Amino acid sequence: MTGLNTVLIVVGLFLAGGVYSFQKQQMPKSVVLLLAIGSAMCLAAGVLRIQGIWA
Repeated sequence: MTGLNTVLIVVGLFLAGGVYSFQKQQMPKSVVLLLAIGSAMCLAAGVLRIQGIWA
């Protein structure tokens, strides 16, 4: 596991926590959706890099 993989996964988890927090605070759905998409993209990229599918 390289540093970039770790950074992608940590950022993805941080954004996932933001999604949960913003949802509880009744923030606008567009902001929550944007964070959710960013979180999913970071987590997917980190996992794909770990698996060696995406260089």
